[in-house]
Amino acid sequence: MKKILALLLVLAMAMALVACGSSTPAATEAGGETAAAAEPTTSPADEIADEMTSEDGKYEVAFITDVGQLKDKSFNQGTYDGVKLYAAEAGKSYKYYQPAGGNEATDDDRYDAMKLAADNGAKVIVCAGFMQGPALEKAAEDFPEVKFVFIDGWAMGRDNVAGIAFQEEQCGYLAGYAAVMDGYTKLGFSGGGGGTNAACNRYGYGFVQGAEAAAAVKDVQVEMNYSWLYGSNFSASNELQTMAAGWYQNGTEVIFACGGSMFQSIAAAASAEDGQVIGVDVDQSFESPTVITSAMKGIGEAAQQALTAAESDESWAEFIGDGNTTVTLGAAQNAVGLPTATWSLEGWSVEEYETMLADIVSGKITVDGADVAEPASTDHVTVNIVK
Repeated sequence: MKKILALLLVLAMAMALVACGSSTPAATEAGGETAAAAEPTTSPADEIADEMTSEDGKYEVAFITDVGQLKDKSFNQGTYDGVKLYAAEAGKSYKYYQPAGGNEATDDDRYDAMKLAADNGAKVIVCAGFMQGPALEKAAEDFPEVKFVFIDGWAMGRDNVAGIAFQEEQCGYLAGYAAVMDGYTKLGFSGGGGGTNAACNRYGYGFVQGAEAAAAVKDVQVEMNYSWLYGSNFSASNELQTMAAGWYQNGTEVIFACGGSMFQSIAAAASAEDGQVIGVDVDQSFESPTVITSAMKGIGEAAQQALTAAESDESWAEFIGDGNTTVTLGAAQNAVGLPTATWSLEGWSVEEYETMLADIVSGKITVDGADVAEPASTDHVTVNIVK
């Protein structure tokens, strides 16, 4: 475990490079609006094909998508980028599988995708998203010779499952602090998973805590709209864009878009209403000029490290321990943070950010990582739960 995490420290430094977005501008058809995109750019993963053809029709490494699109410029894409980068470097064949049913996929649909991957020769299967849990547990039992990597998951007490979680509350805190220090006092949080996704809950709760800390420093009052509406499937929609547009029209200055393809609708609303956005999971500033910062976690890097560990039983055992402990990554492992290469904030500097990040690592600043779906108002932040 210690050796693997030491490697993660090195690779996570490249987090912003892996998360450099797509080679095409972001857009959404919701409501007919298009979110203006920054100059398109590419990351190393963009140069690797999403699909490949192996000579024998077998694929050693598999990726099972979460709900939403593969190219969501967020959770699915960020994780798969890590899978592709690993496979290309290691010279292994790879394939992605999207469960039948799309955003309405069932546990059976997810299991069928895992079974298909195993039947197609997968030695390691990377599964993205907490909803994979029930299907993954059954697949891990039915295919004991296959190693499973559960991103945003948990340990299952099995020697063929690596459950990996992140301290999202820490980068959520940094994003909330950054927004208020940059002068924003009318905030919004729109989350995915309907309040049942622990990762999104931690992002949002950390966001409130960071906003409170900065508001206390500046002695200002902050208003925050907070909602899980229209995000259960992490997808763009007319309804979500309409809600976000209404928030902006009524004074909200910046919305934390916390949920995969939901970003497209919120960025479209921000573009139309002269609002701002905080991205999630990867640096989304390349997708829209409305993005002021992003709460990032090293999903791709974690996938790469787990896949590297899976190359031998010895390193795999070191990575997962006894199989009863979730591998949890945060600031101390350089696995969460804000992007500094694309820094645009004027009221808070990179140097001040790095000092705060170090204080989180040292324990001088602690962020509550409780699974809280509806945070209460604080001394300086009034949280308006929108249902």
